[in-house]
Amino acid sequence: MNETGSGPLAFHREHVQMPEGRLSVIVEGPEHAPAVLLLSGGGVDSATLSWRHLIPDLARDHRVIALDWPKQGHSREWRGIADHAALRRCVVALLDHYALDRVAVVGMSQGGAMTLDTALEHPERVARIVAINPGGTLSFAPLYHQLLWLTAKSRLLNTTLPGLMVGDRRKTEVFVRKGLLAGPAPDQEQIIDEVMAEMATHGAGSSDWQNTSIGPWRMNVDLRPRLGEIDCPALFLAGEKDIGVKAATTIAAARAVPGARVELLAGQGHWANRQSPEWVGRLVRDFLTETEPGS
Repeated sequence: MNETGSGPLAFHREHVQMPEGRLSVIVEGPEHAPAVLLLSGGGVDSATLSWRHLIPDLARDHRVIALDWPKQGHSREWRGIADHAALRRCVVALLDHYALDRVAVVGMSQGGAMTLDTALEHPERVARIVAINPGGTLSFAPLYHQLLWLTAKSRLLNTTLPGLMVGDRRKTEVFVRKGLLAGPAPDQEQIIDEVMAEMATHGAGSSDWQNTSIGPWRMNVDLRPRLGEIDCPALFLAGEKDIGVKAATTIAAARAVPGARVELLAGQGHWANRQSPEWVGRLVRDFLTETEPGS
C-alpha cells in the first residue's frame, strides 16, 4: 500500500505488513540504484526526524528506504513489544519485501545498534555500514545501571514524566538542546517544532527497545563481544559531546570492528545528523560511494 505525505518535504511512503502490524516506510530514489537502508533512533525519533536532510541528498543516486520503527512515527499499529528481536524481524522484512540482496545500512542510536546487528546476523546482505553514536555498545557502573533499569521498568519515569514536555516549548527546547544537540543546528526551531508535533500526536517517552535493552544486572542488548565478526566496510561517527553514547564508547566499538574507520565529530551531540546535516551527510555519502579496493 502506498501513502504520500504532504508539506514542503513530503516523502513517498509505503506500508509493509507484518504479523504484529504494519510498518510505514519512506521509499525515494531510482528503483534500480544502489540501495541504502536508513535506521533512526528511539523515543520520539522517526525516519523523517532523523533523516529529513539525508534522504533527498542520497535519493539523487540511491534507492533510499527508511522505516519508522514499530510504535514510532507513522508505524503505530503494532501488537506486542517492539524489542530487539522484533526490530530485527522488521529489518529482515524490509530486505525481503524490497528484494534487497545486498544493501548499505546507515543507523543512529537505536538504529545504530540495529545496523551493527544486521551486519552480524545477515552479513551476506550487508555491503557496508555507517553507525552514528550507536546503541548496543553501552555499559554502566552498577548503581547507575540499576537506576536506569528502574527507569526503564517504571511507566511513571519513562513515559509520564517525559510527557510533561508535551505542549511546552520551553521544556522541549531544553530537551533538544541539552539531550540531543550540543550546539546550534541550522534549522533548530524547525527541529523543536517537529519534536513538539510528534509528542503532541504520540506522546513522549522511551521506546520499547530502549526499555528492554537493559536488564537488572547487565545489558540485555550488548553487541560488543561480537563486533569483531563484522567483515564489511564500516564507518563509525562519534559525537564529541554526546551525553547519551559517549564518544569514547563509539570509538571503542569502532576499534573492535576489523578495518573500521571512526570520525570524531567535534562539537557534536547525539543527534549529529540534525545538528550538522551537511557535514554528516557528506561523510555518509563519501563513504557509501567510494570505490572498493581492486574494483
